[in-house]
Amino acid sequence: MSYPRYDIVGSFLRPVSLKEAREKFEKGEISREDLKEVEDKEIADLVEKEAKAGLKVVSDGEFRRSYWHLDTFWGFGGVEHVKAEHGYFFHDEETRPDAAKLVGKLTYEPGHPDVEAFDYLKPLAEKYGVTPRQSIPAPAQLYCELICRNDELIAATDAVYPDRAELAKDVSKVYRELILDLYKHGARDVKLDDCTWGVLVNDNFWHAFDEGGRLKREEILQLYKEINENALVDLPTDLRITTHICRGNYDSTWASEGGYGPAAPYVFKEKGVDAFYLEFDDERSGGFEPLKEVPADKEVVLGLVTSKKAELEDPEEVKARIKEASKFHPLETSALSTQCGFASTEEGNHLTEDQQWAKIKLVEEVAKEVWG
Repeated sequence: MSYPRYDIVGSFLRPVSLKEAREKFEKGEISREDLKEVEDKEIADLVEKEAKAGLKVVSDGEFRRSYWHLDTFWGFGGVEHVKAEHGYFFHDEETRPDAAKLVGKLTYEPGHPDVEAFDYLKPLAEKYGVTPRQSIPAPAQLYCELICRNDELIAATDAVYPDRAELAKDVSKVYRELILDLYKHGARDVKLDDCTWGVLVNDNFWHAFDEGGRLKREEILQLYKEINENALVDLPTDLRITTHICRGNYDSTWASEGGYGPAAPYVFKEKGVDAFYLEFDDERSGGFEPLKEVPADKEVVLGLVTSKKAELEDPEEVKARIKEASKFHPLETSALSTQCGFASTEEGNHLTEDQQWAKIKLVEEVAKEVWG
């Protein structure tokens, strides 16, 4: 499978009609079938726009999700959708308080919402001769959610899994089953979104994952690497697995900061991953030197164009940064994208749909100038 030098991360701004329908559904004013009808129409329109914009790999915009990660977690057996006391804390902002609570052993059953979403996306993509991509949160993200969120939810996890090693094993197991089910339904491109690394690189924040002081940072990095890798063993050879790493993307705000250095020897050596989509849109992301840790045959997708702000980057500056990054990872196995999606949650970032497409056009034009 040949991949272009320009790409997207996956989520798109939710259309007004979809936001209104979801609000009505939450109030009990319309049925789930009514909501799905709106989702179907908007996803079909989006895929047509993606194809016409020149994208060769397309997503459903994550239009069926409220969050980039929680909706996937809620689809596993043993996980319950609950409201926590607080949401996630971002820079100057707090998210809605939805959370995942463990109420039984993790299991995977056919009919997962991500598979159902892909079933709708696949024929739409095929109509335009483009590749459908299914994005899901990484296995380590689920483990982290279950053992880090707050004391009440951690206690619920420990009641089901007194042995954290057993929890890690089951997280990898249900994820491998989800990925294989997606493959069975025709998926050949699955991306794992993983913000755990974006927190673990933060010198002042990583200890939030240390499980009550039990683990050193290096031990957490190794553990999360193994949880992800164990979900990717013995997968079909024609299945492309990629991973996206950022430091938070909510309502145009961010959660963490720090260069990739501390995590690079771990995450960039993950077995089974074909490409890394990396955030490099501002000084919070640090320099390109950690890219030395990425094997030369693995693709690095440089997230140099921000999805958080409407202002367009200077194309010459983007090209200069691509050249700078090529000192640490080969240009021939690099590509360009935005640093994250445009709406990791249904709120979306602070830009218009026209500005969103202008960002994608910029990515495509710069990539064609650099790589031809």
